[in-house]
Amino acid sequence: MKERTIRIPVPDDWHLHLRDGDVLDVTANHAASRCRRAIIMPNLKPPVVTVEEARDYLERIRATVRRPSFEPLMTLYLTDRTDASQIRKAVQSDHVFGVKLYPAGATTNSEHGLTSIQKAKEALAAMEEEGFPLLVHAEATDPSIDVFDREKAFVDGDLDWICQRFPKLRIVFEHVSSRHGVEFVRSESNRMGATVTPHHLLLTRNDLLAGGLKPHHYCLPVVKTEEDRQSLMEACLTLDNFFAGTDSAPHPRSKKESHSCAAGIYTAPFFPELYAMAFEHRFGAPEPDLESMEGFLRDFLCVRGERFYGLKSSAQEYMEIRRKDQQIPDHYPFGDDVLIPLYAGKTIPYTAEIIAPAP
Repeated sequence: MKERTIRIPVPDDWHLHLRDGDVLDVTANHAASRCRRAIIMPNLKPPVVTVEEARDYLERIRATVRRPSFEPLMTLYLTDRTDASQIRKAVQSDHVFGVKLYPAGATTNSEHGLTSIQKAKEALAAMEEEGFPLLVHAEATDPSIDVFDREKAFVDGDLDWICQRFPKLRIVFEHVSSRHGVEFVRSESNRMGATVTPHHLLLTRNDLLAGGLKPHHYCLPVVKTEEDRQSLMEACLTLDNFFAGTDSAPHPRSKKESHSCAAGIYTAPFFPELYAMAFEHRFGAPEPDLESMEGFLRDFLCVRGERFYGLKSSAQEYMEIRRKDQQIPDHYPFGDDVLIPLYAGKTIPYTAEIIAPAP
């Protein structure tokens, strides 16, 4: 029924991991079932560091996706050796849309990341000159820093230095997770956007730790306090430079349920439903005002990100998000292993479907 259905253009995902090889068929088609465009992370093994490597990865994604209207937007991995010429090649390409900064050792497959921000000065200067976005994994890697404070430490150190040294550089603060991060983005809102994940809007460290460690709730940056979660919620609802980026990150079960638990939460197959679930309490749950919620989700999922990246809307397909229970599978196939999604085996109150042509 209309009153129980949200209808929006097919959403975008501005931060997505697909991996490569024999698992790409699963991850790419899950993503394509829920979004029209996605910023694809470059932290493969080996990482995607050149425009040519990004093109090759793009072609591998296209070869496996069964929904041709899905558009992957590629990125380059910033290393100590990335120079201005590679940045300018990326700007001139038709398939690279940003450069990702991983501090070396900060997260999955980040060992080739920056060992010092100072080593990226040439690349950052070229990006500032060209108006090309820098996408930042904002966590300090000093092992003496508390894991819950690593976002704050990076913000107060390296990110603050970047912002002061390159005042016109366009930046995306990826998967912002703390009140401190939100306030920093607010202070730099003339040139900074931020992606917010569904899991940072739905989970706190109690969900990760209370009653025993939940490995499938472990991600980097880690989920934090209820105060941090509420700050993220308010920012999404009131600031137009905060937009959807799932950071959906697939890992085999054997690497999640181990002593060195891999960091990442998998949400790609049902991410619009999770965002609806996260925000419904602000719209009157248990019987939310779906008309008002529809307007917000259209803006958050479909408009803000494309505006930041300077892309044009090309909505020819729409998505219906129905307030109808959906049971999340226990697992998905993943090479020789399985992939456990967020809320595996549980029921969530929304179900989404792409419909075409546009009504």
